[in-house]
Amino acid sequence: TVKNGAVTLVGDAANYPEKCAASRAAWRVAHVQSVANNLRVDLPFPSERGDDDIALAAMSLLEWNCVVPQTVEVQVAASVLTLSGAVPWQYQKEEAERALTVLTGVKGIKNEIKLQPVPHAADVRPQIDEAIKRSALVDSSHIKAHAAHGVVSLRGAVRTRAEFEEAIHAAWAAPGVTIVEDHITIG
Repeated sequence: TVKNGAVTLVGDAANYPEKCAASRAAWRVAHVQSVANNLRVDLPFPSERGDDDIALAAMSLLEWNCVVPQTVEVQVAASVLTLSGAVPWQYQKEEAERALTVLTGVKGIKNEIKLQPVPHAADVRPQIDEAIKRSALVDSSHIKAHAAHGVVSLRGAVRTRAEFEEAIHAAWAAPGVTIVEDHITIG
């Protein structure tokens, strides 16, 4: 359903990647401001696996992933993975989740990985401003960044979800960033 730019997805998905793809597709529609993905993953019988099997497969996959540090831990309950631990960079947190979405038998992922502060992080605001200016997707005059103690606050307005994501990624790419506060409106 759609109401005032808010999309709610309901029904069944054959697997977790299908559920994730539905969210991405909804975000690509013009004027969408939020997506609530309430799809239920209803695995066909051959795809069902026990929590122990899923946990072993997940840990093995992460061990072979050179982007994700060994500090990431996985717990499984009712075919839902919970990721925990600490990593230095946001892209590592995202990669841990992305890598595990394709595992057979997974119904959901809770990413509770924390970002560990980088010691002596300098003021990153100029770096974020420059990264936003370099982006062909974002009109930098509409986004303002404020940074202190690893926390970046972004304010302003963008036209599309793609611009929004580019601004957020620019903030996460700066060294020492542990939190990005999003005060950006789409539309």
